[in-house]
Amino acid sequence: MAESRIPRGRVGQTYRRSLPSDQTDRNAGFHYEFSNEFYALWLDPTMTYSCAYFERPDQTLEEAQMAKVDLAFRKVGLGPGHRLLDVGCGWGATAARAVEKYGASAVGLTLSQNQLTYAQTRVRPGTALEYRLEGWETYQAPCDRIVSFGAFEHFTSPKYPAFFGRCRELLPADGRLLLQTITVSKPSRSFELLRFAYFLHKELFQRSELPRLEQVVGPAREAGLELLHAETLRPHYVATLEAWIANLEGQKAEAIRLTSTALYEKFLVYLEGAARYFRSGETGVYQFLFGVA
Repeated sequence: MAESRIPRGRVGQTYRRSLPSDQTDRNAGFHYEFSNEFYALWLDPTMTYSCAYFERPDQTLEEAQMAKVDLAFRKVGLGPGHRLLDVGCGWGATAARAVEKYGASAVGLTLSQNQLTYAQTRVRPGTALEYRLEGWETYQAPCDRIVSFGAFEHFTSPKYPAFFGRCRELLPADGRLLLQTITVSKPSRSFELLRFAYFLHKELFQRSELPRLEQVVGPAREAGLELLHAETLRPHYVATLEAWIANLEGQKAEAIRLTSTALYEKFLVYLEGAARYFRSGETGVYQFLFGVA
């Protein structure tokens, strides 16, 4: 997309507002309150909205998304009898897979009413699967394993110590936390990247912040969690974004009908820009595995 579509901002400005906690929570869910039908046009059939994991070149996006979930579950050692907490569960595919394939019980947390409504359609009578319109700040039930895909970016750095502290409180001595998050990667102060960050903040993600690697590991360590493994998935996010772009462009007319031409174009700017910066290495994405220290 043409760079001229991206609003100009001041170089070096931090595009983050100080908001009360309740407003922060509402803004964290803002991006996900466009219709479920809109997202269904370009996400895979599981409605998974985070970096996939392409184990083979011939995998479909749906297969790669579930491969990502399975990779995380192998890392945390999820199994029968475990209680899983999925922080920022999206449309619910991860928690449902934990119950259906791994024999665990699961709770998914989301701040989006649209996501909750969709996720609750996955719950079958008698299954140990639950979704809640709730943030991690107020969740207090003990769990054996915690996973979170793509939610950490919305917490912002002042909340990192509290998030890891809450995870430590919830986990037993042999507990595991798997956190997948986009990160600031190769050092860059390019004007185009700053303009792109401003565009995302202003138009689509009203409350977000990309952490540096040390901003993930440091607060976790201080909270009593030990880093056991870290793995970059950056090439896989390029492939994921390319698939989303192709899907959205292939559904242009329907996407505009459901939203507007302006919003369709904003999402393309977002997805294509994200792919560009993951290719360059200026942004990255990692899976971090933590254990109780």
